[in-house]
Amino acid sequence: MAKQIFINLAVKDLAKSVELYTALGFTINPQFSDDSGKCMVWSESIFVMILTHEKFSGFATKPLADTKTKLAGLFSLSLDSVDEMNDRMAKGLKAGGIEPHEMKDYGFMQQRSIEDFDGHTWELFFMDMSKFPQGQNN
Repeated sequence: MAKQIFINLAVKDLAKSVELYTALGFTINPQFSDDSGKCMVWSESIFVMILTHEKFSGFATKPLADTKTKLAGLFSLSLDSVDEMNDRMAKGLKAGGIEPHEMKDYGFMQQRSIEDFDGHTWELFFMDMSKFPQGQNN
């Protein structure tokens, strides 16, 4: 079986969160979804489980963090072009996401950030390795 990653996030409003994640380009896998959580698919091996606080708490061993006021992690999604990045951002903002700062341009990579309703931060980016500075191994 191919390796997969499942990111689990606690959300307060499941329906609004589904709308936002769908606007960003995720699809729903109904096999792993119910009324208390949705499996949002990014690719064949990357999934985001958005779970109600009640459902998430059933798996948690610590109190839930307030991700509206404290950063718990940064999640990055690669896209195929700057246009796709801007299109996904526009759709995500229209669905209620918040852009905490302006786009960052690193020359070889452009990046925009969007926060969901619970403050989870996603970085959408396009990277063109042909523009990566020669001689750098960061």
